[in-house]
Amino acid sequence: MTITDEDCLPETLAFNEQFEATAATRPARGQAPSAATLALLRRNRLGGDTPPIRLPHGRDRVVEGGVTVRVFVPDHVDGVYLHIHGGGWVFGSADGQDERLWRLAEQARLAVVSVEYRLAPEHPFPAGPDDCEAAARWLVKNAAAEFGTERLLIGGESAGAHLGVVTLLRLRDRHGITGAFRAAHLLFGPYDLSMTPSQRSFGPRPLLSNTDSLRGGYELFTPGMGPEQRRHPEVSPLFSDLTGLPPARIVVGTEDPLLDDSLFLAQRWQAAGAPVRLDVVAGAMHGFTLFPLTITERELRRQRDFLAAA
Repeated sequence: MTITDEDCLPETLAFNEQFEATAATRPARGQAPSAATLALLRRNRLGGDTPPIRLPHGRDRVVEGGVTVRVFVPDHVDGVYLHIHGGGWVFGSADGQDERLWRLAEQARLAVVSVEYRLAPEHPFPAGPDDCEAAARWLVKNAAAEFGTERLLIGGESAGAHLGVVTLLRLRDRHGITGAFRAAHLLFGPYDLSMTPSQRSFGPRPLLSNTDSLRGGYELFTPGMGPEQRRHPEVSPLFSDLTGLPPARIVVGTEDPLLDDSLFLAQRWQAAGAPVRLDVVAGAMHGFTLFPLTITERELRRQRDFLAAA
C-alpha cells in the first residue's frame, strides 16, 4: 500500500471543508429520491450542477444483448478499455465524462468503450451487471475485428468499479473466460454491500458519500435484500473467490467511507495470486476525481500510465 499526495493535504482538506459547508445547497442523495430530484441528478454531471459536455468524438452504438455503449477511437489504438461509470447504480451515464474519456483514449492510445447500463431503481440488480457482462462478452468476441487488438482492459469509478469486478467474475464463472482482460483499474468502489466497518462508522458527514447515502443506494440497487443476502458473492465481490483475475490497481482516499472496501479487496486479490497496486490518496473523499484538484490531475495521470503500460 502506498499513501500518495501527502504534499497536497492542505488543499485537499480545505476542499472537503468547503464541500461540507455547501451541503445544504445540494439535492439530497438519500433513500427513494423524488422523481424531480432523480431527474435533476441524472441530467447534471456527477458531482456538479450543470449537464455534461458531449463531444463529437464519441459514437453511440448498440451491441449484442441490446446494450448501448459509447465508443471513443483515437488515431492509434494499442488496446481497448471497457469503462463503467459510477453514480451509485442510480445516476451517471456513458456520456457523462466525454472530455476525460477522450483525453484518456488519445494519451493512452486506447479505444474506450463506456457502458450505458440500466439504472436503479427502475432497473435494480441484476440489470446493471447483466448489461456490463453483455458488453464485456461482445468485446471479447469482437475487439480484434472492431479495433484491431485483443488487448482488453476494464475499470470504473465507484459503482463502476464494483460492476467491473462483478463482470470479471461473471466472465470466469459463467463463460469460462479468464485472461481476456489484461488489467483492472478500480477507483473507490463498494465491494461489500452489507457494509464494511468504514462504511458503517463514517456517519452523516456531508461529503459526496456517507453512511446514509451508501445504505440508500444499496436499498435502491438491491431492493428487498437484507445484509446477509447482500453478502452473496454475486452481489458483493469481496466475498467471492478471486482466483484467475488480472493484475489490478485499486485507488481510494483516506476520507472515503469505502476505504475498508479497497483495503480488504486488495488483500484478497493479492492472496488469490494476482499482482495489486493499492494507492491511498491522503485526505481524499469519495469521488474526488470529479473535482478540479491537484490530486485529481495526478490521479488521472497515474490511471493513464497504468492502463497504457498494462
